[in-house]
Amino acid sequence: MKQRMRLLSILLAGSIAFGATGYYINAAERKGAAGPVAGAIHMFSEELNTQNAAAEAEQRNKAVRALEGEEVTAEGAGDTEAVEEAQTEAETATAEEHEVPVVASEYADITIAQVNHYVNVRALPNTESEVLGKLYDRSAATVLETTEDGWYKIVSGSVEGYVKAEYVVVGDENLARAVSTRYATVTTTTLFVRNEPTTEARILTMLPEGDDLVVLDESTEGWVKVSTVEGDGYVSTDYVTLSTEYIHAESKAEEEARLAREEAERQAAARAAEEARRAREAEEAAKRKKEQAAAKKEQSKASRPSSGSAASNNAGTGGNTAPAGSVSNGQAVVDYGMQFLGNPYVFGGTSLTNGADCSGFVQSVYAAFGVKLPRNSTAQRSAGYGVSLSEIQPGDLVCYSGHIGIYAGNNTLLHASNERTGITLTSPVTYREVIAVRRIF
Repeated sequence: MKQRMRLLSILLAGSIAFGATGYYINAAERKGAAGPVAGAIHMFSEELNTQNAAAEAEQRNKAVRALEGEEVTAEGAGDTEAVEEAQTEAETATAEEHEVPVVASEYADITIAQVNHYVNVRALPNTESEVLGKLYDRSAATVLETTEDGWYKIVSGSVEGYVKAEYVVVGDENLARAVSTRYATVTTTTLFVRNEPTTEARILTMLPEGDDLVVLDESTEGWVKVSTVEGDGYVSTDYVTLSTEYIHAESKAEEEARLAREEAERQAAARAAEEARRAREAEEAAKRKKEQAAAKKEQSKASRPSSGSAASNNAGTGGNTAPAGSVSNGQAVVDYGMQFLGNPYVFGGTSLTNGADCSGFVQSVYAAFGVKLPRNSTAQRSAGYGVSLSEIQPGDLVCYSGHIGIYAGNNTLLHASNERTGITLTSPVTYREVIAVRRIF
């Protein structure tokens, strides 16, 4: 109010001077000299400058207070655009601080082959370039870049190159999950699988170090739900390593090495099976010879020759070993393993008579044919070479989550199942989800 009264008095003084003599005004304008009007105008200008400077300072202070989160009064809020801009900036900064970053799905750049057999991975994005490897149906790769003419640059396993976009599917999370397998690999000597996610829950089964289980669910903190031969259960994440397994592309060198290795393994297994068969035949022959000698001894003591003759004939037909060449090597493995039906299951055991677990049973049966298999079921899943479930034959290894057995034919599995059933037969072979089928012979 005082400022307004002062400003009014200055204007009034100027008006009076102006009305007194217009010449003085003109003279003052020409000379730029001081006079009553000039002095009034000068005082008026200084007053305006002072008030403008004060207003600008107040605006700056309000802007700073707005940025610092201070409340701006209703009167001051509409005084200047600077305050509004400061408030907007402060609100924007606060919103940005609380924004949740968008994380792309881990499957966003995963591509899956959708072909009858395989698609070639080439050195350049054209069908005339060198073939570096093969991406088989349902195999996975990571997309590195996309070309303008319908190709993807991918990396899969040890292979990096180009595939035609029309033969693969990119970013389909459901498909990627369907073709991959999530594993929990045991990292402790003996892992308890429990029926609930707590250490107080009942133990379903035990698994040795190195075995792996198919993961069914990871939503419970500190535990994962897994599949076992005894049913679905839980294991602590403190004692397993989690991983996702895809089928990857195979380079030309890897394919050649694999085919050579498989052929060598087939030949070695065939030789071992033949040697085992001959050894069994020799043992059976020695047994029959011993029985025949005993029969002849009894015959010489008998009062009736016909009685001795009958004994001799019966002895000559003893034994149940199949004639040489009448069964396949795989079937010979099954026939040998069937002798131990009903024997006990023993965790960590490898004895076909005193007790074995699933991998110990498989290892010991094949050891009789001169084949050295790894000790645990996970490593055995890499033995021999893979075949599809539709091509399964007697003697093939059937691999499950944390379990393994031998295919006995007729949709039946020969395996050391558990402590309750021991070494037994189970049908159908798909009573649990089959992870892989491996052929040794």
